[in-house]
Amino acid sequence: MFQNLTVFETAHAMAVHAGQRQAVIAQNVANADTPGFVGRDLPSFQEIYSPDQANSSLQRATRDGHLNGAILPDAEGMIREDRSFAAPDGNSVSLETEMLRATDAKRQHDRSLAIYKSAMNILRSSLGRQ
Repeated sequence: MFQNLTVFETAHAMAVHAGQRQAVIAQNVANADTPGFVGRDLPSFQEIYSPDQANSSLQRATRDGHLNGAILPDAEGMIREDRSFAAPDGNSVSLETEMLRATDAKRQHDRSLAIYKSAMNILRSSLGRQ
């Protein structure tokens, strides 16, 4: 009954994605002065974690805001180059943009932990434990 709860899988996938994104952002910041370096970023979690219509064992989403499906396992295949900024030396890393992305990744990680904690509290309450 309480095996393979999707809410825990989703929270775990969101935390992993936030960690992977933070690693890519750290590489961008480390190479901010490297001539010719092109900044990179991961797609948003919403783009990666999409409904899997072929698998009928998953719950169906009744609204667009609901998440279900599977996350792509390999972050290297998802990395996109970001050429929205270009310095005269060819470097496309903007430290201001990277700091905003890092803040967004931290919020996503904190959100995943809050979802996990809330689901654990609900599960404990349903079992009669506190």
